[in-house]
Amino acid sequence: MNQLFTITHKNRKILHRFLTDLSEVPLFTIPKGFNNNIWWNIAHVVVTQQKLVYGLSHLPLNISKELVEKYQKGTFPNENPSDDEVEEIKKLLFELPNQTIKDYQNGIFKNFKTYMTSPKVELNSVEDALAFNVFHEGLHLGSIMALARAVKV
Repeated sequence: MNQLFTITHKNRKILHRFLTDLSEVPLFTIPKGFNNNIWWNIAHVVVTQQKLVYGLSHLPLNISKELVEKYQKGTFPNENPSDDEVEEIKKLLFELPNQTIKDYQNGIFKNFKTYMTSPKVELNSVEDALAFNVFHEGLHLGSIMALARAVKV
């Protein structure tokens, strides 16, 4: 499990760099041929980790309902976020995985609702959700890299 947490942390550092190094134009631009932007992908992985790990474990999410509604699966960017929202996501990129590590070590994940993901990977435990989350974040990092090339970062 420690390796999954380590990989997540390394990926989050990369995502954080995109948020801190890019100006608003490349961050919020939806290039031709794409249906979202770099910002949406980053906020989406924050929300998805919570839904996979906490939601499927029948535990409250550690994020607002507003973030979930804006960035969960099936959503698309419809407006640029406020500066406060960008700062919140920057903070949550690290706070949430750190909280997950503590919660996992404290054994709070006792129940889990089996879930079939879009790529047809069945999740039967919180460990499955944590492993799938690494895969999911990797997919979105790939999308972010393609978006960055498309907006000529």
